[in-house]
Amino acid sequence: MNESINPPFPPALTPHLIELRLWRQFVAVAEELHFGHAATRLHMTQPPLTQAIIQLEKLLGVRLFDRTKRSVQLTATGQALLPVVLDLLARAQALPAQARAAAAGEVGRLRLAFVSTVGFVQLPQWVRAFRELYPQVQLDLLEATGDVQLQGLERGEIDAGFMLHAPGFAPAGLARLLITQEPLVLALPEHHPLAIQAVLALSDVLAEPLIIFPRRIVPSLFDAIFALYHAAGCLPAVAQEAIQMQTIVNLVSAGLGVAWVPESVRQFQRSGVVYREVLLAQHGPGTRASAMPGCETSLVWRHEGISPTLARFVEFVRD
Repeated sequence: MNESINPPFPPALTPHLIELRLWRQFVAVAEELHFGHAATRLHMTQPPLTQAIIQLEKLLGVRLFDRTKRSVQLTATGQALLPVVLDLLARAQALPAQARAAAAGEVGRLRLAFVSTVGFVQLPQWVRAFRELYPQVQLDLLEATGDVQLQGLERGEIDAGFMLHAPGFAPAGLARLLITQEPLVLALPEHHPLAIQAVLALSDVLAEPLIIFPRRIVPSLFDAIFALYHAAGCLPAVAQEAIQMQTIVNLVSAGLGVAWVPESVRQFQRSGVVYREVLLAQHGPGTRASAMPGCETSLVWRHEGISPTLARFVEFVRD
């Protein structure tokens, strides 16, 4: 019967940290099951390696190896610990590359808010392409109106947002990247008498009941629409307010009124609704009528504390 040479076993020393060096030495012995071979593999002599394993066992308060004069075997505890330690060492080895990737914005988390009009076409395409390029970036998407986005940016709850606004408007204190410019078109019920016309004149629609978003949602665009009516010498007959563009279009389909919407809303194919271009005025025989004012969508974010991941996304969208 082989004589055991396991050392006396004291209680754990409850260390604050066990160095990776000790874990690497544990793995070498566990895989070689021979202190001499493990020492050669680690480019060291056997006595320091033996002392290192004894130190590790003291730190843990558990026995990792059963030793005799002829053999070294993992204990059940050592067998259970080995795959965990291998994973730990693999993660430690990957840390430098992960640090460089994080600094380059290729790893991390990005919290993006967006208005529904961006979600129809652009956003799904960008999300797919960005994830293909940077699969280690976690994208959290939140559909939110402009007022909610501004609150989220101020509180640090989102990193950036796609926001709808009037042309040239820039939210105070925020960086802005212009994404799209598009005209406003009129959504009206498909059975409305004006729906038979391909192009409408503004004077034809001024008296129509209007469905519009509350001013707090997109104040710059709300004011631009009201200014259009004021310039024509009248006030809009607001029939209903609604927050989401899909809801506004659904209300138009139900016959509650007409609505000014970005042209991209045409992508939201709702039965019972048609979209028409509206011209402001004809300036004279043979001249082209002037078009309606439009709207813009921008990516906005706070100037200070921009993360590498957000900087990477901004450049991606810019390109």
